[in-house]
Amino acid sequence: MGWWLLFAVFLYAACAALIVAEVLLPSGGILSVCALACLVGGIVVCFNSGVVAGWISILAAVIMVPSLLAIAYRVLPKTRFGRQVILARPVRQRGDAISDSAELAQLLGQSGEVVTPLRPVGTCRFAGQRVECVAESGYVEKDKQITVIRVEGTQLTVRVIDKA
Repeated sequence: MGWWLLFAVFLYAACAALIVAEVLLPSGGILSVCALACLVGGIVVCFNSGVVAGWISILAAVIMVPSLLAIAYRVLPKTRFGRQVILARPVRQRGDAISDSAELAQLLGQSGEVVTPLRPVGTCRFAGQRVECVAESGYVEKDKQITVIRVEGTQLTVRVIDKA
């Protein structure tokens, strides 16, 4: 009977190793299926040894699996492999866009040029600075002349200037 419990502990250890490996290695879920098989096998072996041992093994599984996943996901980004696999956060460089609401309010009534088509959202240029704008009426083609008619927070609403 003691050897069976030792085998169940081995199955739990294999389950733990496979869970960590699933986080670190791309396997398409194969390692997760193997980990689940080891976990179920360990529970079955413990229940064959006794009901109390079976319930203790279920309690251990309920604690072990989430803990291992949390630890693996915290450790992964700190490993050399994890730094190569996980995308780095984007580095925001100071661009030529205006982002402050107070600066945007100064654009009210000013004219500019459409840089990307407004469908109805796109980018416009005012005095050399690119700003995201919303067209008042649907689609506006690139290179059209526009004027700012409304500023609400960080959203500029623009209208096409008729050349007639």
